[in-house]
Amino acid sequence: MDPKTKNIVVGFIVVITLLALGLASNIFGGSLYPEFYDHSCPKAQEIVRNVVAKAVAKEPRMAASLIRLHFHDCFVKGCDASILLDSSGSIIGEKRSNPNRNSARGFEVIDEIKAVIEKECPHIVSCADILALAARDSTVLTGGPSWEVPLGRRDSRGASLSGSNNNVPAPNNTFQAILTKFKLQGLDVVDLVALSGNARCTSFRQRLYNQSSNGQPDNTLDQSYASQLRRNCPRSGGDSEPFDNSYFKNLMANKGLLNSDQVLFTKNGESRELVKTYAYNRELFFQQFAKSMIKMGKISPLTGYRGEIRKHCRKVNA
Repeated sequence: MDPKTKNIVVGFIVVITLLALGLASNIFGGSLYPEFYDHSCPKAQEIVRNVVAKAVAKEPRMAASLIRLHFHDCFVKGCDASILLDSSGSIIGEKRSNPNRNSARGFEVIDEIKAVIEKECPHIVSCADILALAARDSTVLTGGPSWEVPLGRRDSRGASLSGSNNNVPAPNNTFQAILTKFKLQGLDVVDLVALSGNARCTSFRQRLYNQSSNGQPDNTLDQSYASQLRRNCPRSGGDSEPFDNSYFKNLMANKGLLNSDQVLFTKNGESRELVKTYAYNRELFFQQFAKSMIKMGKISPLTGYRGEIRKHCRKVNA
């Protein structure tokens, strides 16, 4: 091979390698970083924090709802704010899916955050990043850990009803089904157990009041515990409990809130040991929850010129 041809081949290989690295960086959130808005919208995080604080002060259970929105968003096509889109035209919104219908909430809080940010710095901050920040601030406001949120996501131009129905873990899933759904997102059993520690009323209300769509509770749930849960989790409302490790302590006492909860302690040795660890060590749970939230927040983000920065979080730009 003559020197000129060799240089061309080497250059081609370098370009392909850089493109591959760039693609991998996008898939795993490598192009996200906490300082993304430091110059373009320095007050963005303060605005999110203030609006979330006001909403949680007015309705404490809103914190859990905002965390859940971020979770349900990231598990469908990545963390791209697709969950916020209303159905319109060719878009069938994820709000209609089984995991979200009649339970996903907090959309008005996101709308308010977006409106204030648009006045401060128009067309700069994505709805996807607002979701990630709101989830972090909600955790902190209820006594949980804080973390630096990697930023720079862009918003999708579509939604996936089927993705929401199929990819979001369901309360009646087996342990293996849940773990498979986590692994498909690049998460592992450690992330599964840590992120499950945020279970709140909106997730287990069906088990308390209408397990088989017949208006009856789940008769396999410890009845004295069920009675206690109903006091804290009425048919509407609830979710005002502080963020702590009581979830894991309850699993060890055979008082899992969901069908999918107790299996973390009974069906897998590795998850059982993690449950024990977090039940006895709140700080370790907090540390891992923060790590897992950062990891989840990096699932398949749209960056660079992909996607858009929506002006209104409920609809794509014209």
